[in-house]
Amino acid sequence: MTSHSTPAEPEVRPGDELPERTAEERTAVVIRLAVVAAAAVLLVLRPQSAAGGLGAAVVLVAAGAVYALVLAAAATWRGRLPVRPAVLTGVDGALAVVAVGLTGGMASPMVAALPLVVIAIALRGGSRVGRVAAVVLGAGFTVAGLLGTDPAVGVADRLLSGVWWTGFLFATAVLVGVLVRLLERQLADIATTRARAESEHERYLSERALRDRIVSESRARLDGARVVLHEFRTPVASLSALSADLAAERLTGDAARTASKLLADHAAHLQDMLDGLADLAVADGSPLGRNRPRRVPLADLAEGVLDAAGIAAPRRRAVVEPADAAVHCDPQRLRRLLTNLAENAARHSGAEPVELYLAHDGRTLTAEVADRGPGLPAGQEGVVTAKGVALGERRGTAGLGLWIAEALVSAMDGELTLLPRDGGGLTARLTLPVPPA
Repeated sequence: MTSHSTPAEPEVRPGDELPERTAEERTAVVIRLAVVAAAAVLLVLRPQSAAGGLGAAVVLVAAGAVYALVLAAAATWRGRLPVRPAVLTGVDGALAVVAVGLTGGMASPMVAALPLVVIAIALRGGSRVGRVAAVVLGAGFTVAGLLGTDPAVGVADRLLSGVWWTGFLFATAVLVGVLVRLLERQLADIATTRARAESEHERYLSERALRDRIVSESRARLDGARVVLHEFRTPVASLSALSADLAAERLTGDAARTASKLLADHAAHLQDMLDGLADLAVADGSPLGRNRPRRVPLADLAEGVLDAAGIAAPRRRAVVEPADAAVHCDPQRLRRLLTNLAENAARHSGAEPVELYLAHDGRTLTAEVADRGPGLPAGQEGVVTAKGVALGERRGTAGLGLWIAEALVSAMDGELTLLPRDGGGLTARLTLPVPPA
């Protein structure tokens, strides 16, 4: 009769009186029943083996059967044993020794239950406790053998058998301890390997995230370089043309003064873009640069946008409502945004005029750039704002203008809508939440 369980006990949940027993404890209950059944079969087939008295042996087997059945019922119906497994294992050992003494002593087949008890104790209490239990059970077996063995067997033979079985039980406890240590070492190795694997996985994820961030930042900086190159083209071309006209004295009077003002505006615009490029080098990689809000009169903004877009006076119309409206925003971003829209409108309008409408109602700036170009094919309103897409006569070029406009709108929490215009053409409508200056 023995008890066996793994060293680790299930977790005790709040409200439980005793921890729930595992399947191993139920297996131990089955083994107890099997040992009791084996003892009963032994008495039926060999009643003469009850050297200590058949009646006492029958009482012991009956008591063992009741003991095993009670434990079986508790393990099956309640899911737990009524007392601690260590106590039950001690009871198993005592019953096994008594059974040996009542069924033939040294010749009793019930001695086979003693190694099971030693194994259970060594597994539960460790190798040292198992060795002590082996010595105690071996001494108990020796006493039972001296008292219960046939008197025809000499005392020396009984003592020799007792010593032999004590050594066997001790060796069993030592072997169980070695196997338990090997198992613990293997479990520790598995845990270490798993921890290393998890650490390597975390390192891989961290390196992948770092690599993705580096790639993303590199792409953002490349986009920033493309934006700068695109934005520098118009003011540099205008600066070159105006400088050549002034140097050749082809402009005089009001025309010369207007050209000088345009030179100053273009220089300021280039300075703003250089500041954005510096931001790109030190900030988070945004291709749009840092936000620098200040007061912006809408009338001045409209004139500067149309000048920067290179739209001649006969081809442009600007309306500002109210005429003295001013907003507080980043003028460089807003000018870049409207200039891109105006450039695209002028490019597709041919000789037709480009119309710029600016209005501020106290909370929202509404800007519309309208042209008389061919408009957009059905379903292309969202496509043209994608990076690298160019339609019409500039198909196959870099296609950055409207993509830059879309990026600027997003950065300023605005909304850009491309709408077909009555009578032909396209209207780019921009709404931005900006406070008054």
